[in-house]
Amino acid sequence: MEKLEKIYEGKAKILHKTSDPDLLIQYFKDDASAFNGKKKGTIVDKGVMNNHISSRIFEYLEENGVKTHFVKSLNDREMLVKNLEIIPVEVVLRNVAAGGLCKRLGIEEGRIFDEQPVMEFFYKSDPLGDPMINECHVDVFGWATKEEVEILKSAGLRVNKLMVEFFKERKIRLVDFKLEFGRHKGEVLLGDEISPDGCRLWDWETNEKMDKDRFRFDLGRVEEKYQQVYDLICAE
Repeated sequence: MEKLEKIYEGKAKILHKTSDPDLLIQYFKDDASAFNGKKKGTIVDKGVMNNHISSRIFEYLEENGVKTHFVKSLNDREMLVKNLEIIPVEVVLRNVAAGGLCKRLGIEEGRIFDEQPVMEFFYKSDPLGDPMINECHVDVFGWATKEEVEILKSAGLRVNKLMVEFFKERKIRLVDFKLEFGRHKGEVLLGDEISPDGCRLWDWETNEKMDKDRFRFDLGRVEEKYQQVYDLICAE
C-alpha cells in the first residue's frame, strides 16, 4: 500500500492518504500532551506501544462483533484503517470515578459504578477544549442523527463490556476511556485508537495508575507503565 501525502496531524497521530481512496495510513507519534495541549512532552516509544496495543484491542473487538476502522497493522508505528467521516461526538464511558467527573461533581476518586457505567458525550473540538454536551446539542446542531446517537450509545456500552473483561483478564482495571466513531459506506464504525493515551488504566490490586495520568500529573515512570500495559496485552 503506497503512502501518499499527509492529510491530518493531531496531537498523537498523523493520517496519510494511500493509493486507495478508501484507506488511510495512521501513524502513531511519541508526542504527549495534556490539559488541552497546555502541557507537552515526549514519551519514548509511546507510538510503537500504542500502535500495537490499539491493533490488538481492535482485533479483539472485531472478533467479538464490533465494527471498527481497523484493517491491519503495517509496522511498529503504522496501521491501515478505513477512511471515516468522523462524527464530532466523543463517547466517554466511566466505570470508576476519576478525572473530570470527580472535579465536576465532587465525587471521591475510586468509587466503582457496579450496576452500570456513566456515559457522557463531548463535542470534539480542540479550540473549545472538547466541551461536555448532551443529546439535545447533538440533535439541534446536526452533529449526528438520532439513529446514529443510538448506535453510539449501544456500541459504547458493548465496547465497554468487552474491554472491561479484556483488561480484567490481564489484571488491569478499566477506569474510563473515550471512543470516537465515523461514517463509512452507510455504517457507523469505531475509529481513532484505544490505548493508555485515551484510557485510564489502574493495576487491579494496587490501583496504581498505568496510563497518561502519569505524564499529566508528573507521577514518573511513564514509559515503564506504558511498557507494562504493552507487555500484558501484546506479549501473548
